[in-house]
Amino acid sequence: MRRGSVPRRQRGIALLTAILLVALGTILAATMAYQTALTARRGTATYAFDQSLLIAQAGEGLAAYALLESRKGSPQIDDPSEPWGMPYGPVEVVPGVTLLAQLEDMQGRFNLNRLVDDSGKIDLNALQQFETLLEILGLETRWASLAADWIDKDQIADGPEGAEDSTYLSQQPPYRTANRPITSASELLALPGFGRDRYLKLAPYVTALPRAARINLCSASGAVLDAIGPQGQRQFSALDPKTLASQRSMGCFPKLSDFNAGFADPKAMQAAAATIGTTSDYFRLVSIIQIGTTEFDLYSLLHREGDGRVRTIQRSFTAD
Repeated sequence: MRRGSVPRRQRGIALLTAILLVALGTILAATMAYQTALTARRGTATYAFDQSLLIAQAGEGLAAYALLESRKGSPQIDDPSEPWGMPYGPVEVVPGVTLLAQLEDMQGRFNLNRLVDDSGKIDLNALQQFETLLEILGLETRWASLAADWIDKDQIADGPEGAEDSTYLSQQPPYRTANRPITSASELLALPGFGRDRYLKLAPYVTALPRAARINLCSASGAVLDAIGPQGQRQFSALDPKTLASQRSMGCFPKLSDFNAGFADPKAMQAAAATIGTTSDYFRLVSIIQIGTTEFDLYSLLHREGDGRVRTIQRSFTAD
């Protein structure tokens, strides 16, 4: 071998080392670029989220003002034909950012917490109303007893259709009944075998509010009206929703006096009267904020207090 010459094997190792170094440098550069881009995207997303939340809170302020003015103008009636029932927007808040907001009267739904009375025992009248609502919607009535047992204070099942801890502890994974008022109608999904399909069918007609909240005749759906009305009658649920909406375009429908007149049994009318009214204190604001191609939805539960002031008591990024 001549002096100063490099063996072929050593030249191959040097070339391989150089290739590995270039590859390693490329990987490091690509990783740093990816992490930088990801950090930038995270920052943009965080900024957009904070911006949408602030805009939604501004929407809550507008809704609170509308509800305050509504109480001043018509303290005895709350119906969707009033200004608060009209959708707001879409309006461009700042360039590239729009807000669409809509208030819904949550007292136009059946309140699941009414299934249990103030002493923590099942309210048989409310239980019958819920069974009727399930029947109108084409669902099995046995879910009424299961829901009532989920909320009541005792550990005694409500007949063969009820269930308490002994049933839920056999589930996988095991869990216990709430035995207290619920805060979201989605707790129905905890009932064994209830399932998502049944929940999606029932969800637009039920809510979870304090027990004292009455059903507002002016905004209740036809199914809810028939559930709390004279048993066996289906005069409202048989109506097309557009027909019912058109009846309400000029004010509250049905009127409280007309609704009560439909009861042949005075005791049944008295029992129903304790659960119905024509005013509301609980509303849900749905705020849809569009930032570029990204959409943010916020669901705010608003409570209008006795003096008319409105405060937000619950926020969620899902409907229930």
